[in-house]
Amino acid sequence: MTVANGDPDSAGAAAASESQAPGGRASSGREPARSAREPGPPGVPPRRLPLPVVLLACTALLLVSMVLGVAIGSVPLSPRAVLQVIVDHLAGHPRYSVADAIVWEIRVPRVLLAALVGATLATAGTVVQVLVRNALADPFLLGVSSGASVGATCVLLFGAFASLGAWAISAGSVLGALGAMGAVFLISRQGRALSPTQLILCGVVLSALFESVTSFLIFRGNPQATQAVLFWLLGSFGLATWQQLPIPTIVLAAAMIYLLAQGRSLNALALGAGPAAALGVDLHRLRRDLFIVTSLMAGTAVAVSGVIGFVGLVVPHIVRLMVGSEHRRVLPTGMLFGASFMVLGDLLARVIVAPQEMPIGVITAFIGAPLLIVLIRRRPYLYGTTG
Repeated sequence: MTVANGDPDSAGAAAASESQAPGGRASSGREPARSAREPGPPGVPPRRLPLPVVLLACTALLLVSMVLGVAIGSVPLSPRAVLQVIVDHLAGHPRYSVADAIVWEIRVPRVLLAALVGATLATAGTVVQVLVRNALADPFLLGVSSGASVGATCVLLFGAFASLGAWAISAGSVLGALGAMGAVFLISRQGRALSPTQLILCGVVLSALFESVTSFLIFRGNPQATQAVLFWLLGSFGLATWQQLPIPTIVLAAAMIYLLAQGRSLNALALGAGPAAALGVDLHRLRRDLFIVTSLMAGTAVAVSGVIGFVGLVVPHIVRLMVGSEHRRVLPTGMLFGASFMVLGDLLARVIVAPQEMPIGVITAFIGAPLLIVLIRRRPYLYGTTG
């Protein structure tokens, strides 16, 4: 196979054409073969909106979602009042009113944290689905969330890392996530090789093990803290503060810079191990690095919000239907759309049973599960070739 300039995108077309039988027919000899990455009429490239237009639309959606997330609550505020409080603080002249305290101290940090976590989980989900070449993979398939849950449960029930104060839960969950990541990585390795199938199997098995450890700790721990643990395990942004924002922001920014730089390698990996190796991609190194990056992203998200499912599973599907499978388009779009998805989900969690708050994980499951079924039924697709 000859690929001009080593471009993985060109390699995708070449791999798709070589997978056909002579004459441009599939092996059955009846229908033309279609690219597994982009379903549609053979030979007709799907029409996509320009990336700047898509990013502009997603940014507008995120801004509207964030304004609504700050304005709507047990104490409703007008969008004008919300913007006035934010402008006053940015200008260095806060008014210290009741509305100021509600907006700046409670709702703005919560909305920003929800946006960061949504963007992080969506980005991690996009990469994990390519890493294991499984359309139903998400960041928690590799056992990271279960390991983080063990660490956070130890903090909530037994006071581990109590000297860290507000950072105790984050420290416990991050350490748990890193421990789970290391265990899955070491167990799934076969020599220098890192098989996607081994990653999935080891992740599922160790996830079940960590969940059983969490259940045991809850059973043996302080009964008065059990409710707090169970609420955290379902996800919540109720304890969001400004101090929680820097670490998720840094992790997300660093991960996006790295992943966008690896866009062509991700495109090649989506085609399969054979085409990627033919293009000179170091599969062992790439898979190892992607595994570390996505695990750190998921662990950081779990540390500040608890376990929130379906975001990293559903959002990448929606985004790929919008912009295609080219990762330099998918990653920035998914980051913005995932942030909007989480902010709106958190808004529903706060108002649907007001004045009480529903765990955000319940909302994302209610929305994500039916939506994923609809997407699978309407337009199934694979990542790369079927080989």
